[in-house]
Amino acid sequence: MQMNTIRVFSYNSFRMIQWLRAIMHPISTFAFAFLPAFLFINAEDFGYDGVRGPTYWGERYQECRGKHQSPIDINLLRVKQVALPELSFVGFDDSIDDVHVTNNGHTVLIEVDNEPHPRVSGGPLDGDYIFSQMHFHWGDNDTFGSEDKINHRSFPMELHMVFFKEEYKTAKEAVKHSDGLTVLAFFYELDRHQHPAYDDITAALANVTEPHTTVVMSHPFSILNILPYDLNRYFTYRGSLTTPPCSEVVIWLDFEQPVRLTHDQIEAFRELRSATGKIRHNFRPIQPIGDRVVFYNVDNKYFYYNDVDNPDEDSTQRRKRGHNRSHVTLATAYSVISLPFISIFTSSIKRCLD
Repeated sequence: MQMNTIRVFSYNSFRMIQWLRAIMHPISTFAFAFLPAFLFINAEDFGYDGVRGPTYWGERYQECRGKHQSPIDINLLRVKQVALPELSFVGFDDSIDDVHVTNNGHTVLIEVDNEPHPRVSGGPLDGDYIFSQMHFHWGDNDTFGSEDKINHRSFPMELHMVFFKEEYKTAKEAVKHSDGLTVLAFFYELDRHQHPAYDDITAALANVTEPHTTVVMSHPFSILNILPYDLNRYFTYRGSLTTPPCSEVVIWLDFEQPVRLTHDQIEAFRELRSATGKIRHNFRPIQPIGDRVVFYNVDNKYFYYNDVDNPDEDSTQRRKRGHNRSHVTLATAYSVISLPFISIFTSSIKRCLD
């Protein structure tokens, strides 16, 4: 299906081509000074330790003391299982030029100059959301580092893909509205097999170890290739930015299936430096969930399995192999045993998220 020359994929057609594209291109880069640009505030205004750490953010940014803050710990026994409309992804498999990889002193940002930007809609979202940037959060070692947790479990790293609602025109304007942003969040797990789609990213990191520097990847980059296989199962809730100003304007989608990287691939992120030394951790502590409800979306047509995927294996064969396995993911097991199935209209979910 064509829409203004951009391919539009529902989930099922979208995933059939994942891992089939060759993405191991060499990168050519150049470094230059880059102004801090981390979600609308100066990146030097906050930190993760001492008097600039999360404990003190609320003294300068009042909303960091709000009641609907992120991250949260998702309790699988308390989520509400639902069947939302399919997510729709536009431009996720496009080869994107002019990809900027930036060390802003707190994290690594990936931004694109290409127009039109990738977009996402469907699920709990009311309207189209346009890609703004993606960034990462990690910990000192491989036992923790993610921001959201599942059943008290931390992951070594977490990816946040930030999108703003199209009707608000820009991300800066979108943060003024309660439904202004959505963040697609992906967890990482350790694997003994290197993930080839991350080779270009980790190579770029070696050129931005110093804060406020950027490299440009001259070869195309595809968002599709760095995501997990299963985009049907995810948790969604209303929350906030996890950095100041902590605006409570985010619809979170936390995807259940992790991306698998080697220790060395994750360790490359820990080599980045801030003004005070290596960025060994950059995650905010868990915030109270309060009166919020977390929804767990399940695709009832298929059971996907959270086993180790071979990046070089045909996705169709991986799907068949998964269907021959006898185990299901933890969240599915909890849902089947402990939760009644709730079938509701999208409008009902949106009211709860509001």
